[in-house]
Amino acid sequence: MCSHYESVIDQNIINAQFDAEIDHQLQKADLWPGDTGLFISNLNTLHTNSMRSRAQSGLFGLVPHWSNNLKISRHTYNARSETAHTKPSFKSAWQKAQHCIIPSTAIFEPDWRTGNAIATRIYRSDGKAMGIAGLWDRHIDAKGGTLFSFTMLTINATNHPLMQQFHKPEDEKRMVVVLHEDQYADWLTATADRSMAFMNPYPAEQLIAQAQTSKIKSDTLDLFQ
Repeated sequence: MCSHYESVIDQNIINAQFDAEIDHQLQKADLWPGDTGLFISNLNTLHTNSMRSRAQSGLFGLVPHWSNNLKISRHTYNARSETAHTKPSFKSAWQKAQHCIIPSTAIFEPDWRTGNAIATRIYRSDGKAMGIAGLWDRHIDAKGGTLFSFTMLTINATNHPLMQQFHKPEDEKRMVVVLHEDQYADWLTATADRSMAFMNPYPAEQLIAQAQTSKIKSDTLDLFQ
């Protein structure tokens, strides 16, 4: 699971590594559920006819089209790939293949092996940004305003040499789906029946985990469970 990550907000990186254009420049890179981040999709904005992928802003934590409560994002920032097609919050986005890529320089997970939650920064060993597989949705409010939001897809990590180290001992080990660069275009255009083919673990030897010295904030500790 991942409730805390660093978003890529540099246009040059978005362009070079994801072949996408930023729709709206953001300044904040350190994100938690309910914050606004960037997600990449094939969705065209109203002011352009370009078919190029776009990195646009959305709420981290998927707000399904039927919900009027934005606080739902504190519970929908991750979607279990095994059950996303049946869960009310995610099934519409899954069935419509509303795939997206969340550009990230690093994710954070809690290491509880000492008995305390030690925030650990995880990033690619080659220094490149991670492209995390996700789903997006669009919510129209009572005044006709549009809100985009997204969630990160996860898989079981019980047998992953690195990601099995995180979260409490009694909790199921989970990890986000980090795509390989040659999968980006295919993921964004894949149909719903092909979605599970992309739900694979990223090689442990291509990731680095670095324990952080700062303590986890008490008001976010519940998100790190």
